[in-house]
Amino acid sequence: MIHLPITRLQAGPLDPVFGPLYWFLELWSGFMSWVAGVTGLELLQYGFMHRAILVGICIGVMAPLIGTFLVHRQLALIGDALAHTGFAGVAVGLFLNAVIDLGVSPYLTAVVVAMIAALFIELISEATDAYNDVSMAIVLSTGFALGTTLISINAGGLAVGVNQFLFGNLSTVSNESAAILLALFVIIIGVVGLTRNQLLYVTFDETAAAVSGLSVSWYNRIMVMLTAMVVVGAMQIMGVILVAAMLVVPVAGASQVARSFNESLLVSVLLAELAVILGIGVSYYGEATAGGVIVLVAVAIYAIAVVCGKLQTAFGEDAIPEMGSIDISETESSGD
Repeated sequence: MIHLPITRLQAGPLDPVFGPLYWFLELWSGFMSWVAGVTGLELLQYGFMHRAILVGICIGVMAPLIGTFLVHRQLALIGDALAHTGFAGVAVGLFLNAVIDLGVSPYLTAVVVAMIAALFIELISEATDAYNDVSMAIVLSTGFALGTTLISINAGGLAVGVNQFLFGNLSTVSNESAAILLALFVIIIGVVGLTRNQLLYVTFDETAAAVSGLSVSWYNRIMVMLTAMVVVGAMQIMGVILVAAMLVVPVAGASQVARSFNESLLVSVLLAELAVILGIGVSYYGEATAGGVIVLVAVAIYAIAVVCGKLQTAFGEDAIPEMGSIDISETESSGD
């Protein structure tokens, strides 16, 4: 008989806010324990793997959901910029906890700092007429400089454990950080569900969207703030260095076989989930860094998608559309 450890959620200052999410985590852990008992899979016997798998599943939905909009707007590199500012937010949280014993999760401060940085990217572009890549480069370098500076101060051993934020770590997904991820997941799905048509309209034709009366700058800010949430959430298992890959690689793979925006979105989520689940399993049994394995699996899936797209074209099917040329007829009613 398999003896499974009982996962108990520790009390914390955020319990009143995250109480329902902690309850859901207990249910999920119980379900995973049941699956472990039925299948005998070793990796499902541990509480930290239960949380890591749940976080991975959420990332597999969030990242391509937002990444599909970003790729078609040629903003693929914004994930890198916000990941580095998210790292600065982690450093800020660690610093404040070390200096004044604030007791706040570094992932919460990372969310705040990354969202502020996302707004700055838009404001710099609007105020200076600089291209988006210029504002992203400025924010990226500033964020990483701030993070490394705070770490170098080494207040109270600040540098300890930084690798988990740079490269990700399955075993460090705590109950609190998993609850934060679940909260971000609900917010992202809800906002995209409410603003999907407007975001789609702005993505493919900003000029027409502005003429129709939509506030393009407002929806641009919504998109970059959602991106910041995804980046910080994915940072737990992907790490700062690799987190942007999940915004881009599954979407790039989906574009090889999809013929509409909706189809591209659905396929990219499926590819991302496949990469995450396989990557977590391989990294656990191979004792490798999860983020790196997940990205390698995602790239391998992308290569397969490219081959499939070429085969479809070779066998006389309609040519696969290029990135940015996905059918946008579904946006015609977006401005209504």
